Amino acid sequence: MSLVLENIVLPLAEFELRVNLKLDALVTGLTGPSGAGKTSLLELIAGVRRPSRGGITLDGVPLANAASRSFLAPEKRRVGYVPQDLALFPHLNVLANLRYGGSEPKLLEKVVEVLELPTLTRRPIASLSGGEKQRVALGRALLAAPRILLLDEPLSNIDDRLKEKILPYLQRVRHEFQVPMIYVTHSKAELGALCDEVLTMEMGQISGSLRLT
Repeated sequence: MSLVLENIVLPLAEFELRVNLKLDALVTGLTGPSGAGKTSLLELIAGVRRPSRGGITLDGVPLANAASRSFLAPEKRRVGYVPQDLALFPHLNVLANLRYGGSEPKLLEKVVEVLELPTLTRRPIASLSGGEKQRVALGRALLAAPRILLLDEPLSNIDDRLKEKILPYLQRVRHEFQVPMIYVTHSKAELGALCDEVLTMEMGQISGSLRLT
């Protein structure tokens, strides 16, 4: 995987996001203070936002280019995005939420197995715990057969006991699917357990980089 963000500029409320990056690690951690622009960066890659300057390519495929005004629609990017609010559909059960990502039988079977979801497939979303909802959102993103997976603080809204249960699922996803990820978190433990490289963002710019493997 090669993700290139070249001379990206995106005006935000308090500053401009300015990024010039090439990412090729399997799992890249992204950390930094709240409000530093981490979510906005993921939204640029996912196609929720458009850069005012610069371009983004994924494995040589242009996702956005401000100069040429080209923009690949989010649903055509093969980018799996799990936002902080998970964006699950409350009127659908677990299986229907998963199939919204994709319904290829073998991949669906593998996702359900790896994330240990067989007993949950017929349950309504409202009946799930926070950790179960995280697993469903992650499974839905994986079923889109993404070229890259964007996880925005996936463990931030659950307690420490549940974090200890969910982290092994994320490690299994890394091992079983080998999907490149950008993983946003404030937790040093999560960064150390999952990431090959860690980037620090402050005021819309990358202020540090640390290779872990």
